[in-house]
Amino acid sequence: MSDAAPPLRTPPLAPILAVLLRRELAALRRSVAAYPDDASVWAAPPGVPNSAGTLVLHCAGNLRHYLGAVLAGDGYRRDRDAEFARRGVPRAELLAELDAADAAVARALGAPGAEAALGAEYPEAVGGRRLAARDFALHLLAHLAYHLGQVDYHRRLVTGDARPVGAVALAEVPGA
Repeated sequence: MSDAAPPLRTPPLAPILAVLLRRELAALRRSVAAYPDDASVWAAPPGVPNSAGTLVLHCAGNLRHYLGAVLAGDGYRRDRDAEFARRGVPRAELLAELDAADAAVARALGAPGAEAALGAEYPEAVGGRRLAARDFALHLLAHLAYHLGQVDYHRRLVTGDARPVGAVALAEVPGA
């Protein structure tokens, strides 16, 4: 008789990715809402290359393109240059962009063929490379989490408010 625990069943990746991406987007949304006004989202302290507003536009555009347009075929047309060039976009519009990114994640990773799509090669080259879709989707999650951390620090630096917004909530990670 063995005392070893039974092996964990590995659940499908698509729903786990969806939960984690949507968790990060919700935390990014809370971060934007925690700024006291529209102008502070666009503050550019010395040594900080991107404002929170720029990072929000970039994260939303990134997910809307790579998951919404490429995987879900929703017709979104990305303007990456505008993500870094636009300034002064009101928080309400930034929040709407995050909501659109959340919908793209839900469409792409909640589709009936999502798991099969993740098991294949990503449909387009990224940075001149062909990648497995699941590997690239994990990269998208890490990319979003990286920028979420930057926005959290930007908010704290600009506002002087060190209170957390509930980012990276372990309780929201799907369990075994």
